[in-house]
Amino acid sequence: LERRGPEGSSQRQKDHVGLGYTLLATTPEMAWEIQPFHHAPSDCTITADARLDNREELLTALDLNRPGNEIGDAEIILHSYLAWGEACPERLLGDFAFAVYDGNKGRLFCARDHFGIRPFYYHHSEHRLFAFASEPEALLKLDDVPYSLNEARIADFLVEELEGLDLVSTFYNGVLRLPPAHSISVTTSGLRLWRYWMLEAGPELRLGSDEDYAEAFLDVYTEAVRCRLRSHGRVGSMLSGGMDSGSVVAVASELLEKEGRGPLPTFSAISSQPENCIESRTLQLSQSLAGLEPYDTNPEQLRNSWSSILSAVSHAGEPFEMDEILVHCVYQQAKTQGVNVLLDGVPGDNVLSETGYIPRLVRNGHWLTAYREMRLRNRFFEGGATPVLQLLRAAGSAFAPEVLKDVYSHHINGNMHPGRISDRIRYSGIRADFARRIDLEGRFRTIYDIPGTAILSPLGEVTAIGMRQPYITAGIERYGRIASSLGIESRHPWMDRRLVELCISLPGHQRLAKGWPKAILRKAMKGHLPYRVRYRRGKEHLGPNFSSRFLSMACLSLQQAVLGQRFILERYINEDTIESVLKLSCKMSDIKELQNFSNLVFLALWLKSRKQISWPNYPEK
Repeated sequence: LERRGPEGSSQRQKDHVGLGYTLLATTPEMAWEIQPFHHAPSDCTITADARLDNREELLTALDLNRPGNEIGDAEIILHSYLAWGEACPERLLGDFAFAVYDGNKGRLFCARDHFGIRPFYYHHSEHRLFAFASEPEALLKLDDVPYSLNEARIADFLVEELEGLDLVSTFYNGVLRLPPAHSISVTTSGLRLWRYWMLEAGPELRLGSDEDYAEAFLDVYTEAVRCRLRSHGRVGSMLSGGMDSGSVVAVASELLEKEGRGPLPTFSAISSQPENCIESRTLQLSQSLAGLEPYDTNPEQLRNSWSSILSAVSHAGEPFEMDEILVHCVYQQAKTQGVNVLLDGVPGDNVLSETGYIPRLVRNGHWLTAYREMRLRNRFFEGGATPVLQLLRAAGSAFAPEVLKDVYSHHINGNMHPGRISDRIRYSGIRADFARRIDLEGRFRTIYDIPGTAILSPLGEVTAIGMRQPYITAGIERYGRIASSLGIESRHPWMDRRLVELCISLPGHQRLAKGWPKAILRKAMKGHLPYRVRYRRGKEHLGPNFSSRFLSMACLSLQQAVLGQRFILERYINEDTIESVLKLSCKMSDIKELQNFSNLVFLALWLKSRKQISWPNYPEK
């Protein structure tokens, strides 16, 4: 775990319990706080990866009389445990993963934050061993933890939809993830796991005017950003040409200027030809804000760093996704500037989703409003269905019997209809015998049957269920893996619990207005972001540009990796698929070809570095 905590490590052992900690000092208190922290009167010890946002509230509630700057977040969590027991995680705001050993009760109590921002992996052998860490590789160093590949996750990696299958599994048998908002209690008698909190919709927020909504939103949003600026080292932010990271940067730079801590360094991916890229042109408008220190990276700069990225891809905790090349480049750029805390705009789209708003308008008889919104929204999302066709689909969602809506929804969304599963398996390039061995069809059906909600449910409920989906956590974990490999802590203002709870209470006209998604954010950012950033049309993702450039530069090394791992790859992937990918030009323009090539080479590199894996014996074909 040295990469995660390059500034030192320590351990504490008593009887059959040992706790360890590696330090990356990202808050003022961490610079001097000693972990594992032992509280002698209670015989309790804690190790924690945490940043608390309600420190002052907790210090008052716990009656901790020492100056707050002398009390670390881990100590606050331990006193929370002493005061409220297993209910303590419900009282904490922020990002945390921790374990408290209660010597008097002979119990280890662990918890992970509400949205799973901080990682928590564990292994449990009943009546023998419970081990946990911030990375699965740390657990695999233990003799009692088998270094055994969970092959089903290979299929999940190769098939994009399956990434969000669950919140528990990893690429290794016997190593699990503690889901977000869950706790574990471990004694010699066994393990108990439970959910301590659930994101649920409350009453819809009713305010007098758009201005009132924008003001209420900005108050909570500003606090979410402010909390994430508490840092011991240099704090920076990702910046794209969109609203999500742009609003984070606008608010953060203003807060830092008031505190005399500016300028705010920003780190961005930009096109090699920015004049032809709307994303890059809008980004440059955002970079014109006062109080910024902007840094750019473009695909051509990979020429000087592709070999280091190749190493990162090989040694990552999980196989790289194609778009992680861009993310890694941005984090690498931040590292070179001495930044150890990096903010971002993930996942603003989900938090302010307007899914279900149009069918509700139709159901309530507001046909003209619904049509107008869809016609205007087509200016933002170019190339979509006509407003009339969208209106007919919305009417189907609003009035068709539930059973027909369910069949239709699954038929058009993600090719998850049961009748298409066999075609989808063939399309993936996965071997038929491997698909049968891991019951790939069953894994597809699991995704198909994940509990959803009726499209006409309250908007807050629709958003809350979307935010609870496993793919949200998977995306956050990807960012965390890349950041920690470079000694950086990623922070996500949009995942602030107070902000999320406010957003799911918003009525539809604050989510979508005059065809503009995230309407309330655009209003709240008036005077903070340029007009052309707030009302930019369309989206353009530069991830494929970076991936394509990297794959072409590293092509020879990548193809050699595939050839070297071909015997292993053929356990999972059709020989014809491997051959066709190897014959592809390394200057691919088709996004599907790019995806297939990157999946194969990134999997090959990852498997190559896992030489200790015990491969299962397969029956003869």
